[in-house]
Parts: sequence; C-alpha cells; structure tokens
Amino acid sequence: MPDLKTLTELPPLSLYIHFPWCVRKCPYCDFNSHAAVDTLPEAEYIDALIANFQIYEKWIEGRELQSVFMGGGTPSLFSADSIAALLHSLSQRVHFSADCEITMEANPGTFEQLKFARFRQAGINRLSIGIQSFADTQLHHLGRIHSADEALKAVAVAREAGFDNLNIDLMHGLPGQTLELAIADLQQAIDLHPEHISWYQLTIEKNTEFFSRPPILPEDELLWSIQEHGQALMAQHGYRQYEVSAYSLSDRQSRHNGNYWSFGDYIGIGAGAHGKLTSTTKQGIFRTQETRLPKDYMSKIHTVVPGLKQVPREELPFEFMMNILRLKEGVDMSLLERRTGIPFAVVEDIWRNLQRQGLVVSDRLATTDQGFLFLNRVLDNFLEIDAL
Repeated sequence: MPDLKTLTELPPLSLYIHFPWCVRKCPYCDFNSHAAVDTLPEAEYIDALIANFQIYEKWIEGRELQSVFMGGGTPSLFSADSIAALLHSLSQRVHFSADCEITMEANPGTFEQLKFARFRQAGINRLSIGIQSFADTQLHHLGRIHSADEALKAVAVAREAGFDNLNIDLMHGLPGQTLELAIADLQQAIDLHPEHISWYQLTIEKNTEFFSRPPILPEDELLWSIQEHGQALMAQHGYRQYEVSAYSLSDRQSRHNGNYWSFGDYIGIGAGAHGKLTSTTKQGIFRTQETRLPKDYMSKIHTVVPGLKQVPREELPFEFMMNILRLKEGVDMSLLERRTGIPFAVVEDIWRNLQRQGLVVSDRLATTDQGFLFLNRVLDNFLEIDAL
C-alpha cells in the first residue's frame, strides 16, 4: 500500500450563506426552509451571520473567496440594504477575488422583482431564478406562488437591472407532464437566453408534503425520453452539460458549484448551513453544520465551529469521487492526491477494473458516457478502501 502524503495544498475557498425563510414552503422541498411569518428579523439575522463568519476566519489561511452563494429559502426576501451591509462586513474580514462570483437565489414574484436593481447595486453579480416551470398548471402542482407571466417578466427585469449572468432553475418529470410539455418548458427557458440552466428531475424526498401525499409522476420510459430530447435540444442551442444537472453556454459555468464538485473548500454560514474545510496544520478535511432552527441560530453565541467532524481517511476516496465524477469532463488524476493526500495508486486497481468495464476513462478522473448514466454503480466501488 503506498504511503499517504502530507496535505500541503489548500483548495480554493467559497462561501455559502443560507437564508431559511420562504413566503410558503413548497411541497417538494426538503431544504431547511420555513414559511415567513410577519416581518423578517433582518437585522438580527445579518448580525448572526457576521458573528458566525468570524469563527471561521482562522480557517481562511490567506485565501481569497472565489465565490459567494446566497441560497435558501429565499434570500431575495431580504432587503438590498441588508445584503449590502452583509457583503460590506464580510469584505472587511476576507478578501474577495477580483472576479468573485456572487450569486443570489431569487423567485419570480413581483415583490422580489422590484428589488433586482438594488441587489445588483449591492454587489450581487449573478442571479439564479427559481422558475421551475413556465406552465401555470405545473406551477400550481408544485405549490409555487408565481405565475408563468411573472416568470417571463422576472428574466426581463433582471436583464434591465444589469444582470449579465443568469441561471434559470427548471424541473422536469412533473405530475402529468408529457414529453411535449417538458420540451416546451425547456424551449421557453432557452428562448430567454440565460447563461446557465439548471435542469433537473423532480424527485420525492422524505420530510416533504409530496412524500406524505405522492403525486403521480411520469413513468421511467417517459422520463428517459424527456432527458434524451432535452439534452439534445440544449446541445443544439449551445448549452453544454458540465455537471449532472447543470448546462451552460461557453465559459459560463457556475464557479461556485464548480468548486463544490472539484472538492474545493467552502465555509457555510446561516441556519442549517453545511461546510467543508481543509487544514494543513491539523492534516485533515473537516465537515461543519450549523444549528438548523432560525430562532436557535440567532440566539446562539458563535464561539466555536459547530458540528466540526473530521472526514475519516478511509471515507475520503468516496467523498472525493462522489463530487469529482459529477463533472462531465472530470479532472486530472493528480487532483486526488492534491485535495486529499491520497495517491492515485491507492485506488488504481479499482479504477482500472472500472475502465475494463467501460465505465471510466484511462487518462483522467472521469466517467465514460455509459459510466455517467450509472454513476451510483461507479461510486459504490469506492465505499470501502482497505488499509487507509
């Protein structure tokens, strides 16, 4: 068994900020989100985020933030002044790279559209609009509170506000959805010319309303047909699939998501936020998790990194591959050692066996087209690595 290497290289660093409130909880959503009641405690929550971030400063180790992602929940329920104050305070504590990608998730509702220009002025340079469908019937099934017209208008308003980097979130495999309806939805998104489209299948998750009262979803054969036709349509219009459910125009991939999938580091702040951090001094890779309930989170005194757990050495190959192999193009084989301290030789026999099965390529850490379709089968091979 080859010797394990010392971790000497810190990966790129990103920041995830969780905003846990929505106007209404969607029946398919299993994220840490809560229906907003009365007035949001904006000032209190922003103060908690800043205090939360301070406990991570020693983990930065001279790195710049490559990206910031504000997710939820619905971050755009907050005022632009609150977002501006948060970004300003963070910039006093960590350096933002000159081309730092700063994304905010937003919904198409009219109330949020009115704030798009102010968000752009506050420093947000990428907007991710949660449209999910352009059909009113489907929006009703999904429990969304916006209309198809509002969805179209939201993209126009975002462009008028100066956003030149837009993502549209779109679902397929919806209740009662035919191939024609799914492709019409996708064509509508393409016609709006966003730089990025997140196109993913509706799945039923535990602890959701849909899990308790499952809707009737399309059969597997139809789902497969939707996937095939949709991918062909996006390729025809210049949207390249670079990750399992992410498609972009040339050079417009999400830097933030790219850092996740290349096993980069990210600080996670906000109620229920997760993080992943590398330490060369502690010689390890760690996971973090914040307190979930907003009330508990805001009343907490942030003094130590919460939920700090080192990833066991024997689990690192699986954790690494679970992220890396979501990337369609994969990465250089040397990245395994650079990110984890584990030489490729440790997994080489497994990799060559998968290669003989036609599931992975020979010169990079990447699957073949066949392996990409059966990604879970590929990953299962890295669950237990002896002698680590």
